[in-house]
Amino acid sequence: MAKKYEGPAIGIDLGTTYSCVAVWQDQNNRAEIIHNDQGNRTTPSFVAFTNEQRLIGESAKNQAASNPTNTVFAFMRTKQTLIVADAKRLIGRKYSDSVIQNDIQLWPFKVVAGNDDKPEIIVKYKGEEKRLCAEEISSMILMKMCEIAEKFLESPVKNAVVTVPAYFNDSQRKATKDAGAIAGLNVMRIINEPTAAALAYGLQKRANNVGRRNVFIFDLGGGTFDVSLLTLEDDSFDVKATAGDTHLGGEDFDNRMVNHLVKEFKRKNKMDISGNSRALRRLRTACERAKRTLSFDTEATIDIDALYDGVDFHSIITRAKFEQLNMDLFEKCLDIVKSCLADAKMAKGSVDDVVLVGGSSRIPKVQQLLKDFFKEKDLCSSINPDEAVAYGAAVQAALLCEGIKNVPNLVLQDVTPLSLGKAIDGDVMNVVIPRNTSIPTKKTRKYSTLEDNQPYVSIMVYEGERMVASENNLLGLFHLSVRHAPRGLPIHVCFSIDADGILNVSAEEKTSGNKKDITITNENGRLSSKEIERMIVEAEHFKSEDMKHVKKARAMRALDAYLYNMKKVMKDNSVTSKLTAVDKVKISSAMIKGEELIDDNEQETFVFVDVLRELESIFESAMKKINKD
Repeated sequence: MAKKYEGPAIGIDLGTTYSCVAVWQDQNNRAEIIHNDQGNRTTPSFVAFTNEQRLIGESAKNQAASNPTNTVFAFMRTKQTLIVADAKRLIGRKYSDSVIQNDIQLWPFKVVAGNDDKPEIIVKYKGEEKRLCAEEISSMILMKMCEIAEKFLESPVKNAVVTVPAYFNDSQRKATKDAGAIAGLNVMRIINEPTAAALAYGLQKRANNVGRRNVFIFDLGGGTFDVSLLTLEDDSFDVKATAGDTHLGGEDFDNRMVNHLVKEFKRKNKMDISGNSRALRRLRTACERAKRTLSFDTEATIDIDALYDGVDFHSIITRAKFEQLNMDLFEKCLDIVKSCLADAKMAKGSVDDVVLVGGSSRIPKVQQLLKDFFKEKDLCSSINPDEAVAYGAAVQAALLCEGIKNVPNLVLQDVTPLSLGKAIDGDVMNVVIPRNTSIPTKKTRKYSTLEDNQPYVSIMVYEGERMVASENNLLGLFHLSVRHAPRGLPIHVCFSIDADGILNVSAEEKTSGNKKDITITNENGRLSSKEIERMIVEAEHFKSEDMKHVKKARAMRALDAYLYNMKKVMKDNSVTSKLTAVDKVKISSAMIKGEELIDDNEQETFVFVDVLRELESIFESAMKKINKD
């Protein structure tokens, strides 16, 4: 029986551009999407570092808008500020990965290779240079979402279900769990985003669904694209196939528009802004707005004052032009849809419902291509595309917790997105668990030694679809000592995948009893336990520093408010006329001291508190004298 956790437990959609958190509410018999402090149901996946503080979410994104210097793409730098988003495109990858190398060309900040080829972002925080990995940035977003939930629930939260793109590989899934650990969360389950969306859809349609239905989830977000085909019957959710691209989404559509307008600006003004990160960030912001406008209008206007060297930029982009710029990417989405159906061995006519998830699924051309492909079948948009994944994650969290009575007893059967196997002689990939196998699962294969008296066998575990083993993603390598024997000594290798989609591999030579398990370590892009412990300590330090900043800001506001009220009173002649000359001097000196302290802004919190108390004492003492008279 699966372990049950003590609540409360939350569901977190850790998105590339926006994140969302939800919790199951027994009293309402549904999951509740939780608003952040600004009243928004989604929070930007942004982290900003300044000389004074760390900002996360809305405040980090707003910092970019109010001070738009040197800001490009989803990693953004403002004056004295580094704003980091899109950590999801870094997480679980190596620095030498071609995806990372292509993106580095677009980023105006420094990304370097850390230990074991792990990419690290260099940031400046409080005057000091820090090197942060993607797990640490993601942990900050997770911590923020947890804080939003704790404020809503008015109780601590330690357990969460976190979603990932269906096409995330083993390293990326483990890295996401590591991010949760750094954030102080127990990640009960990693769940695929389209599967979470299917849970949300199935639950909301549960009363109307009769019999078996094949549901196709089309999840096009800000940075990733996933599709899944599920069969829903009664309370059973059976994933038949999944496919996707972890580097395809709304940001890529923005890129095309930005590049097009950079060329237009150069043609009109004979100026090249491609090397000016400030101009590019402002242009990108305008393109993001234009893209949204084009989802409900046929053209969008881009007006940017003094875009570069004092030159204004005006352009009109039509929906047709936007579609032309991105048509190959839209068609790529459709190819992935076809691939998923082929893997499931299901004809498109057998699909009952097509469900749209993710903000980019609102793009009219994307919807038209889907309608044409599925023969004018209505596309389901009854669930909020931005919230469905978090909703489903909250349902899964409730299913894993004790004491929750009203959550339906749903059975979820997911699949592994990529084939898993080992290298055999000749650098051939021998698949042990094919892609789209239902999980959890466990499979054993028998291999044999190739030489007489071979001292050990090497087990090289790969993930991917290439027939040449070395062209796939190496997950791990370990050696198993074996007894001296003629070639052909049997070796049993067992692959097991848990419900999170995370792999464990063991090898055994049964006659001697020698057995060994694979350990995915940092050489495979995984953080070591020591690194995670260090990052947990650093995360607590960040949190402590943030709290110090909040307390200082509160103390400053309290002092400023008291000074403001004092000024109002001191302008009242009926009051000041009754004050002694000595009290006037005392009050004036104390007010000047308070104002200088606020202007200075460098002192510790206790200094502001002490000065406020001093002001209160001087002012209230003087007022008591007046009242006595």
